[in-house]
Amino acid sequence: MPGGPAPFGAAVTGVGLVTAAGVGVAASWERIRAGAATAATAVPELSGLPAGFGCAVTGFDPVRAIGRRKAWRIDRCSQFALAAAAEALADAGLDPDHWDRARMGVVLGNGIGGAATWEKQHRTLLSDGPLKVSPLLIPMLSVNMSAGYVAMEFGARGPSLVTATACASGTTAVGVARDLLRSGACDVVVAGGTEACLVPSIITGFSQMGALSRRRDRPEAASRPFDVDRDGFVPAEGAGVLVLERVEDARARGARVRAVVSGYGASSDAYHATAPEPYGTGAELAVRAALRDAGLHPGDVDHVNAHGTSTPLNDATEARMIRRVLGDRPAVTSVKGVVGHSLGAAGAIEAVVTALTVEQSFVPPTANLESQDPAVELDVVAKAGREMPVEVALSNSFGFGGQNSVLLFTRG
Repeated sequence: MPGGPAPFGAAVTGVGLVTAAGVGVAASWERIRAGAATAATAVPELSGLPAGFGCAVTGFDPVRAIGRRKAWRIDRCSQFALAAAAEALADAGLDPDHWDRARMGVVLGNGIGGAATWEKQHRTLLSDGPLKVSPLLIPMLSVNMSAGYVAMEFGARGPSLVTATACASGTTAVGVARDLLRSGACDVVVAGGTEACLVPSIITGFSQMGALSRRRDRPEAASRPFDVDRDGFVPAEGAGVLVLERVEDARARGARVRAVVSGYGASSDAYHATAPEPYGTGAELAVRAALRDAGLHPGDVDHVNAHGTSTPLNDATEARMIRRVLGDRPAVTSVKGVVGHSLGAAGAIEAVVTALTVEQSFVPPTANLESQDPAVELDVVAKAGREMPVEVALSNSFGFGGQNSVLLFTRG
């Protein structure tokens, strides 16, 4: 495709996950591969709410993951980021004592910030007065601190950034990280997203606007992307982190390259605060920009990891856009059927999953897809995963404010 700079690839040399499907890549990927949904009513903080269930991370011990001192000083969303980053760096085989810290960057996506801290301390203010509010309130809730804490933990003295493009934040972060490598500003970038906002105020806000599923009788079946009976998304928490390096640098040190981020596209709907533009014009611009950035054509795409939130409007709009731009050839999936929608972390978690899909030639199924919406004229993988060659894959993310981000992955 003509136009733009020469294609540039960023090698994915390490990945880390903290999701409702499991703590760590192995546990999360196993459940995602199996299409085993994670939504449950056992989220005490949400008890009694109209949509009082979600995909919570269980089995996460912050003391074990990041140490006792940091565990009580850092909000849950930053705890997830630290744990996923540590796993990703270990997976990449990078030794902090042997890299140039000034050439290492951190870019993380986050949508809400320290929601649990905010809610707890607000209650303290109202019940006990201002003198009882924690002096750690601001650094615990500030949206930039997830990247800040990761940079501190690993001594990364290059750019430390947080992207906030709503539910596209994690995808945007990976795209920005790749561009830091391409510009020469960094040699290694820790990139991804994190979110932990299963708290009453946030969940009530989404519920009041009609975005959440009300399927309380079967919460495990509530997140059902592209299903004719979908009725809203299921909120989740978690983090996904990738270590990115230039392809030539990764190969020179003998690193395993799981996949290559070969394209990135971003756009705006410029249409509505929460609803997607009905024709998907903005989303299409982002997809075409990612293809152009990679020097590829629509017919080259084997797989799409869809945004697929399980909301009636989003799924229909995205499906029409994919069909219009890519046809019905690519195998499409949405992992939100398993892990729910983790807002600012979703795109990063899905970027990790897409990298694994390319590496392992396996497209995981869309959980809970029992009867595909006839309006979704796509090859949506359901019931069981699919073994197939995946040379080129797209990962879509779309956020409130009409913010669209798309990553293109190729085989390493």
